[in-house]
Amino acid sequence: MRKLSQEPKITLGPHPAYLPYQDGAPNGGFMTLIHDRIVAEPVKIVENHGSDRHHLMDILRDIQKKFGCVDKVACGVVAKVLGIHKVEVEGVVSFYHFLTREQKGSTTVWLSKGAVPSISGVIDIASEFEILTGSKFGVSPGNSGIGLEWTSCIGMNDQEPACLIDDVVFTKLTPGKVAKIVAHLKKGGHPRELVTSLGDGNNSSLIIRSMVKNNLRHPGDVIFAEREIGPAIRKAVAMEPGDVIAEVKNSNLRGRGGAGFPTGLKWEFTRKCERTPRYVVCNADEGEPGTFKDRVILTERPELVFEGMVICGYAIGAEEGILYLRGEYEYLRAHLEVVLMRMRDANLLGNNIGGKEGFDFEIKIQVGAGAYICGEETALIESAEGKRGEPRDRPPFPVTDGYMNQPTSVNNVETLASAARVIENGAVWFTSIGTEKSSGTKVLSISGDVDHPGVYEYPFGVTINELLETAGVKNVMAVQVGGPSGKCIGPAMFDRKIAFEDLATGGSIIVIGVGRDLLQIVHDFMEFFIDESCGRCTPCRVGNVLLLNRLKKIMNGRGTKSDIDYMKSLGRVITQMSRCGMGLTSSNPVITTLENFPEVYEKLLNDEEFIPEYDLEKSIQLGREAANPR
Repeated sequence: MRKLSQEPKITLGPHPAYLPYQDGAPNGGFMTLIHDRIVAEPVKIVENHGSDRHHLMDILRDIQKKFGCVDKVACGVVAKVLGIHKVEVEGVVSFYHFLTREQKGSTTVWLSKGAVPSISGVIDIASEFEILTGSKFGVSPGNSGIGLEWTSCIGMNDQEPACLIDDVVFTKLTPGKVAKIVAHLKKGGHPRELVTSLGDGNNSSLIIRSMVKNNLRHPGDVIFAEREIGPAIRKAVAMEPGDVIAEVKNSNLRGRGGAGFPTGLKWEFTRKCERTPRYVVCNADEGEPGTFKDRVILTERPELVFEGMVICGYAIGAEEGILYLRGEYEYLRAHLEVVLMRMRDANLLGNNIGGKEGFDFEIKIQVGAGAYICGEETALIESAEGKRGEPRDRPPFPVTDGYMNQPTSVNNVETLASAARVIENGAVWFTSIGTEKSSGTKVLSISGDVDHPGVYEYPFGVTINELLETAGVKNVMAVQVGGPSGKCIGPAMFDRKIAFEDLATGGSIIVIGVGRDLLQIVHDFMEFFIDESCGRCTPCRVGNVLLLNRLKKIMNGRGTKSDIDYMKSLGRVITQMSRCGMGLTSSNPVITTLENFPEVYEKLLNDEEFIPEYDLEKSIQLGREAANPR
């Protein structure tokens, strides 16, 4: 049989595929294969999305769901239909956590790992999964077995240990629950059939039907206050767009994602850019470990978020909005789509919104596939366009060159919800809440060593001590404010306030109790950043690995004072030279604990001036043991 050096020839029309017939093909030629697994179904999926290259994320997610992976053949078919190179498709598949190039079992369990899962006993749960399935984490069991994979925080830190199985969330795992899950999966049952005990609020609705709990412990006066749907939009469209922006500017509303950029100013910059079309993007990629407040807002107050998007669209002159929903929250998608449908029926979305002739605005939902870096606004935009979620160089900024390189306002879930309330009740009302420099409330996710983990909405200015008292905290050693990318503070700083002028946070508050190994938590945070780095810039890609290696050296009892100096110096380099926000804050777990908990490091140091990082004697001993097993 003659050998074929060219790529398999795929002729797509009424779905025939001409592939090299490798084993005894008649006449040594080609055999026409019409095979669902190879061609017909992937082609159908692409066509269902309009054969639009910008829908590549949706296409690949659907193929992943259908076949359990997106292999090279599927990548080739997708590329052929879309008219792009196969390498481009494969590059997208390789970037996202929940898109895999090979099947990881008949069903895959994605178990959440990290600091809070470890505090909650996830290691014992992982061991139970391995014993009962016969599989190992990170090792494919073949197409027939149950695959086990670690994944980063899935937004369930208030109810860990937790996992995802086919987009179904399982919370508060115990050995008994694991046994039921594994037995059910081995029988070929669907994970959804195991959801018999439902969560609170909309989690128990016929649409969501999830065991997830809101754990809304302290509703505030802005986001979770009782209200009607619609008045904010109707009030906005009765104003001039410039007046809407002025009201938001006067409210001193700042971005709730952590950076704190003035919202009204961002809207103004976007509107002033003369190019059209303009876009509104809602960042619902809540990936910071320890943060889950957007999950609750989207569950119980989605209309408020969508109203904020509509108002932003009116203010900046946009006709389309995109809510980028993190892949871990796929279970909320149908719920959100129903809310959008109801808003259309109420003339709060669609054409001539609120009776305003000529104001047309629509919202679509784009689901991610597992990548923390997509929380960075330019990486999110790249992902929404169907690409790898790699941050763009800035400038230009999204307000001039955002989605589809058009003017775009990117705002956080909580920010848009707050904007709707600003228009509804006015800037004066909003500025009466919080502090002079931080108006309104902040929704916080509190987890870790607390009696009452959950979501708390407080006016800006609340102290850490007040939060700890409300959440039921005893014997606390440290509090991680703002997730791994934030600051780790000790009891001497618990009188500090949650505010942009003091302790700014996107919402994560992780409590670390007395007796915990603080450096192990730092270790887990650094591993998270290494796993989630997009790899584009050297300071982040390499610097964090070097930082973690030096941390391990200290944890192993081989550290010296020179290692501390090295870590401080390297941390500054990473902070100053990384390309995006993730890299700029990725060394914070080490930097802030070195500043606020130096004694934790110092007690592990040796008196020697220098100890090599590589332990030669230990390596030799390992070799001896391998050569002479007992």
